[in-house]
Amino acid sequence: MVMFLFLVIALAVVVAAVTLAVVGGGDSDGPLPDVAPERLQDPLPPDRPVNRADVEDLRFPLTARGYRMADVDDALSRLGAELAERDARIADLESALAGARAAAHVALRKPEQGHGEQQ
Repeated sequence: MVMFLFLVIALAVVVAAVTLAVVGGGDSDGPLPDVAPERLQDPLPPDRPVNRADVEDLRFPLTARGYRMADVDDALSRLGAELAERDARIADLESALAGARAAAHVALRKPEQGHGEQQ
């Protein structure tokens, strides 16, 4: 009986100590100190276009529920903007190539027509 009473008192002391450690003893500002959120340490390079190695090396810091949404949103926004810029550049180059091919085709046909008209 004495041993049981000792175990109950010891358990109550441990629970009280853990509760005070988590909630705080009244001397601190809050139950637990605020910690600065962990941010992405290796963001995508701001001074040059993103390449495949940048995307493969990109690592997001873990949080309690997965990844920080702000970091993932920033990276996806940057990648989306660069893809849109590259798509626009590719479309411009393809239209310039099509125009150059059409001009070359017209230039090749004109001498033939001109040569045929002289005879």
